[in-house]
Amino acid sequence: MPASKIQDEREVIRWFEEGRTYGWMVAEYRRKYGIETVPSMFGNFRGRRGLQRRIARDAELIPWSVENRHRNAYPLQMLRVEARVREGFPISASDRERLDSWRATLRREDVVVAYDPTAVDGFQYVSRLPEDSDLIRRPPRTTRQRPTVE
Repeated sequence: MPASKIQDEREVIRWFEEGRTYGWMVAEYRRKYGIETVPSMFGNFRGRRGLQRRIARDAELIPWSVENRHRNAYPLQMLRVEARVREGFPISASDRERLDSWRATLRREDVVVAYDPTAVDGFQYVSRLPEDSDLIRRPPRTTRQRPTVE
């Protein structure tokens, strides 16, 4: 196994604790040490050290395998923010405001999010049914292909 490019593990752990992005870490390593790295190097380090994940993965909120053309849909963005909140990740004030407004609209209109990969827009708001207990309409089976990892 080749030698690690990590020069100071405590420094990298501190960066994670400070919420530094992988892009920032790559640029800082280039500036400070003259070493070219890639974001996955820091992600792998995070995993090996058992540090908190950078993203929330919630198969309960996003149980679908989402088509690439639908990956930037607003309902999906909001479900991702909600997943961050539920997992205790910090969110920005603007994300909090958008999420609160979006959730209020769902309640006011009595709708939930559904996903149909064959539909042009993919995500739709559908009338809430008695069995809809969360923000989404649960599909008959989960189609998410990427596993939720701890």
